[in-house]
Amino acid sequence: MSAPQIPSSRVRPCQAGAWRRAWLLAVGLWACAGPLSGQLKPTLPAPSELKKLSVEELMDIEVSSVSKHPEKLFEAASAIQVITADDVRRAGARSLPEALRLASNLEVAQIDSRQWAITARGFNNVFADKMLVLIDGRTVYTPLYAGVYWDVQSTLMEDLDRIEVISGPGATQWGANAVNGVINITTKSAKDTQGGLLTTGAGDFLHGDGAVRYGGRLAPNVYYRVYGKLLEQGDSRQLNGQPGNDEWRLRQGGLRVDWESAADTTFTLQGDAYDGRFGRTGPDDIGAWGRNLLGRWSRTLAENSDLRFQVYYDHTSRIIPASFTQTLDTYDFDFQHRFPLGRRHDITWGAGYRVVEDGVINTPANAFLPPQVTRQMFSTFVQDSISLDDDRLHLTLGTKLEHNDYTGFELEPSIRAAWTPAKNRTLWAAVSRAVRTPSRIDRDLFSPATPPYRVSGGPSVVSEKLVAWELGYRQALTDRLALALATFYNDYNDLRSLEPLNPPAAFPIARNSGLRGHSSGAELTMEWRVTDTWRLHAGYTELRVHTERQPGNTDLTSDRNIARDPNRQLTLRSQFDLSSRWEFDSTARYVGPINNQVVPGYTELDLRLGWHPTSDWAFSLAGQNLLHAQHAEFNVQGGRREIARSVYGQVTWSF
Repeated sequence: MSAPQIPSSRVRPCQAGAWRRAWLLAVGLWACAGPLSGQLKPTLPAPSELKKLSVEELMDIEVSSVSKHPEKLFEAASAIQVITADDVRRAGARSLPEALRLASNLEVAQIDSRQWAITARGFNNVFADKMLVLIDGRTVYTPLYAGVYWDVQSTLMEDLDRIEVISGPGATQWGANAVNGVINITTKSAKDTQGGLLTTGAGDFLHGDGAVRYGGRLAPNVYYRVYGKLLEQGDSRQLNGQPGNDEWRLRQGGLRVDWESAADTTFTLQGDAYDGRFGRTGPDDIGAWGRNLLGRWSRTLAENSDLRFQVYYDHTSRIIPASFTQTLDTYDFDFQHRFPLGRRHDITWGAGYRVVEDGVINTPANAFLPPQVTRQMFSTFVQDSISLDDDRLHLTLGTKLEHNDYTGFELEPSIRAAWTPAKNRTLWAAVSRAVRTPSRIDRDLFSPATPPYRVSGGPSVVSEKLVAWELGYRQALTDRLALALATFYNDYNDLRSLEPLNPPAAFPIARNSGLRGHSSGAELTMEWRVTDTWRLHAGYTELRVHTERQPGNTDLTSDRNIARDPNRQLTLRSQFDLSSRWEFDSTARYVGPINNQVVPGYTELDLRLGWHPTSDWAFSLAGQNLLHAQHAEFNVQGGRREIARSVYGQVTWSF
């Protein structure tokens, strides 16, 4: 059966037309929401209204991604950074990948207009397969590649609450594929987004960005919000400066309902739906659409004791003409219980079950065999956080046991320790094991679709395995200046390989698990509140990755393709309040060369000017990649694309 074709009319968004469509979408949805009554009216946060927290107070904010329960960021035994909603706003980020550039412990490379390569601590690629990404508790990687389609991971940026970014394994808490890091994206509750918000923007690269959101109250302690958005983006550039034919458009809408009872019980119901069309070189565009629905119930039983149950359904479809069409349905169930045991022990345990129904319509070019599969995964984990030495030393022991249909049982233990001899400094260390389970492309992909195959899946492909050693230190030098350092050594085994079946002939080749490797590096961050109106954040990373063949292996890739990472990165962000109504923000970044891709290093600068004339209106003008007419950040098969200098404006109205 041949794949259904997308109409040959390409996405050619015109800037003026995109602006008009963005306004029409926003105004139309506002008109539908306008008659609703009994709502609480929000106001936009002016700089003077933002809390002037000291560095120590900022380090005392709580995170939950490290141990799956709240703990102070300063005392967490992991390399973790938090991107706040205000950080995202002041950076002028209009997509999740742009927001992730604010985490200096990540590698974030824009490949073309819509594709991104995002990972931590090495092995970056367009489908980086060693990162686990969650949006409000829902896993968003595709099991076809074990990577993320960043072009359809979207939300209303004004509804973001925070993004917690862990560099280093988190498999004990989050399971397989949380090998090199975890990105945990959460949005605000419906209670915190009452009233209306209308925003629109456009520029020479961002052709149109319009959205509307409205929140209200259905009953006492029952709040809701609905939103809709439209995003249109222009072409990247070829090496000769011509358009890259990769313009794209995405439409998305969703809702969220939050209920809070007086008995310390909460319930959340939320869902989204989207469809997108993505340009490319060739006669037909890529099409993608999806929908999801999530429910989460939690109850506080006592101090340090709670229950949580979560279930979600996620449907995604993607048509890649002349390649394949995929439809994926995921059903996920998760349970967690936390309780104290005696005076020193804090126990967290839980279980999960996931069913994935995966269907592919093959083409003569590629075939996933069998085309239809249903896979199941179940897991359980337990963790004990032990307080010692008058609560100055915290020891966390835990393990996760998972079963998947490809490799059977997998064990992912960890031990973490954090010592806080004084309130302004913490020393932490960790040893962890994590695995990356095979994806369908590892086991089931054959190209071409009929024999003789040039590339075939590997029935002997096993899970990639990591043992990670980490050591870190944090110190608040003053109430305005803090430093954090994380170092690591990662030991990998059974990495993916491509091996000729009849050497010395290069083809046919099959996938196997014939590589091993190691990486090491350091991540240094600084937070400096220079004055009450000026804040600086600096980040530096150093990375070395080496891979080699295991004895007797005939892999064709090794260092050439498996590790695509710069050796060093440097970021400097400035947030400056010019007055109570004006803001000036800047981000400078240096990224070293990716030598095995012949991608040179680059330095770039982003600037933003914001104005809040009233509490209801906000205007901003932003420029991105201002130092060069165009530059490359990554390279993939099919030709390198470059990202051009761009400018855009945005208007936001709160009502």
